[in-house]
Amino acid sequence: MAKEHLQPPDLFASEKLGFTQVVTSAPGKLVFVSGQTALDATLAPQGGDDLREQAAVALQNLGHALAAAGATPADVTSLRIYIPNYGPEDARALSRPMATFFEGCKLPAQTLIGVQALAIPALRIEIEATAVVES
Repeated sequence: MAKEHLQPPDLFASEKLGFTQVVTSAPGKLVFVSGQTALDATLAPQGGDDLREQAAVALQNLGHALAAAGATPADVTSLRIYIPNYGPEDARALSRPMATFFEGCKLPAQTLIGVQALAIPALRIEIEATAVVES
């Protein structure tokens, strides 16, 4: 699917921070993925209390959800990442798992959102995605 990744000259260079400012996509099948967390198939939290480990599991789950719709990380146009009690150090903890998940891909648009809590207290992250694939 043809996508265009834009870095408006009046906005800061975002790629070094792990995202693209603007992503456009030609018509295709839209894929909306519910928030993915570090829960395994039995609903057991994985990754302990470590945000980086939980992010890796949540991204792995995102990969499974995308694949079910015929999509890959390269098809993701936008992410919303929810982190309870967000602090600036949390963004740094996401760098490695995000780089691994999107390796070889253009980065999607992204928003980090600090929230009071997630549905299950043991969870440290939830990742919601939108993707576009050819219909």
